[in-house]
Amino acid sequence: MRRALVHRIATAAPDDASGLEEAIAAGRIDPAGIVAILGKTEGNGCVNDFTRAFAVSALTACLAKHLPGETVAGIAMVMSGGTEGALAPHILVLERRDVPDEAGEGPALAIGVAHTGDLGPEHLGRMGQVWLVAEGVAKAMHQAGIDDPQDVHFVQIKCPLLTAGRIAGAEARGETTATRDTLKSMGLSRGASALGVALALGEIEAHAISDAAIGRDVALWSGRASASAGVELQNHEIVVLGMSSAWTGPLAIDHAVMADGIDVEPVRAALARLGFSAKGQLSAEDRPRLVALLAKAEPSSNGRLREARHTMLDDSDIAATRHARAFTGGALAGLTGLTELFVSGGAEHQGPDGGGPVAIIAARQKGEC
Repeated sequence: MRRALVHRIATAAPDDASGLEEAIAAGRIDPAGIVAILGKTEGNGCVNDFTRAFAVSALTACLAKHLPGETVAGIAMVMSGGTEGALAPHILVLERRDVPDEAGEGPALAIGVAHTGDLGPEHLGRMGQVWLVAEGVAKAMHQAGIDDPQDVHFVQIKCPLLTAGRIAGAEARGETTATRDTLKSMGLSRGASALGVALALGEIEAHAISDAAIGRDVALWSGRASASAGVELQNHEIVVLGMSSAWTGPLAIDHAVMADGIDVEPVRAALARLGFSAKGQLSAEDRPRLVALLAKAEPSSNGRLREARHTMLDDSDIAATRHARAFTGGALAGLTGLTELFVSGGAEHQGPDGGGPVAIIAARQKGEC
C-alpha cells in the first residue's frame, strides 16, 4: 500500500527553502518520498516572472543535499506566479510512502507524476501539444494506480511558453508558431494542455478538438485541469491527484467547478462531501483539516459577471489574470478562512468561461474512511 502526505509550508521569498529544510531535518518529510512540489510565488505570473525559476532553483539546491541529481530531476516542481491581493506565498510538498496494508483507510488520496519530452515551439498551442499532454496524463494515472478517469479529481500541469528566441529558432528551421506574441503563447499553452487533460479523462472526444479551437472555443473545457505556463521549462510536468483503493491514509480529495469568480457554492458542496459542516466560513476548529485548495481563475471573455460589467480585460496596466487571481482568491479565502491558497490565473479551457476548477485536499475525520 502507499500513503500520500501533503505538507503546506509558508515561504518568506521565492528562494526560501528553509521551511522544507527544517521539515526534513525534523523528520516530518522524507526527501526520498517527495514526488512533487507545487508553489505560489509573488511574481507577476507573466512571461518575465523569474520568481518561478528562482523558486525551482532554491528547492533543487535544497533537495540536492539529500538526493542524487537524477532523483531531484524526477520531482515535478510546479511554480505558479502571482499572489495578488492577500494570497500567501507557500509551497505544497507532495510525498509518497510505502506502508503496510491498513484496513479501513482506503480509498485515499493518490498521486501520480509524469514528465513529457520537450515540446517544439511549432507545436505549442496546437494539437501536437494536446496529444503530448494526454499521453502524459495517462502515464501519471498509471503511476498513481488509477484506472478509472472518474477517480481523477485534479491534474496540475506546468507547461512551456514561447520566447523570442524560441520563435526565432522555429522560424530558422522553416516552421511557424501559433503566435508570435509571447504573452498570448501562455494562454495557448495552458489551453492546449487543458484540452489534453480533457481528452485523457474522456471529458471531450478527440474529433471535437482542433488547432482552430484552441484558445477560441470556450465551450470546450475540462473540469479537472489546471495548467500554469512558465519560461523555466520546455517540457510538461504533470501531477495527477485522485482517489485509489491502492492507497491508504487519512487524506482525501474532491473537486468542484466554479461557474464564475464568486461561485463558491459548488466549493462549499465539495467541502461538505469531505466532512466539513460549515454554513459560513470554516471554523478555527475545522480549518486545520483543510490541507490544500487549488483553483483556477479567469475573467469572462464577454466582460460581464452576473450581468454587471467588469473591467479586468480593459486594464492596460495590470494583466487580467492578476485581477482574476486576487478576485477569486478573496472569494475562496472568505469561504475557507485561509490565504495559503493555490489560486492560479489563466483558465483557458479550464472550467467554463469566467469560471474554473477547484480541488480540495483534506484530512478525513475518524470514522469517515
